[in-house]
Amino acid sequence: MSVEEEELQQANEVVYPKEDFRRLQEELVPLVVWVTREMEDEQNSHKMVFVVNMELPMGVGKIAAQVGHAAVGLYQVLIKESKTREMAYKWDEYGAKKVVLQGSTTAHLLELQALAISLNLPNYLVRDAGRTQIAAGSYTVLSIMGEAESVNVVTGKLKLLN
Repeated sequence: MSVEEEELQQANEVVYPKEDFRRLQEELVPLVVWVTREMEDEQNSHKMVFVVNMELPMGVGKIAAQVGHAAVGLYQVLIKESKTREMAYKWDEYGAKKVVLQGSTTAHLLELQALAISLNLPNYLVRDAGRTQIAAGSYTVLSIMGEAESVNVVTGKLKLLN
């Protein structure tokens, strides 16, 4: 038997104390759970996307308020039906991912909404009351919810709001 084979055999025969095994188990089990959860997140990832109408002269605070309206409005749509309610629960359980994007015009938001509807993605389009910066009835933000892959079909080429 070669020296390398003897060393390998000796290494295989090492018995680790229970304390070392417990420590190793305490370190690895959470890691395995975390990696498994990350894989589940990717498979079950849902996201809520907000598309802001950039042709409207809205300040930062106005945009924030309109995105808030879009989030609440879409969530109210989601909890009305059992199918979409389950989607909302999954979305919340896996981190409630939200992304804010730029839409170019009102027509653009309406086109995106039509595509979302054709893909059976829950959505909500905010119309402003006209009390502050923009005209009443203006379409300000479109919100869309669904599995990330499906939502990306609708919004995947849009730029992040900065």
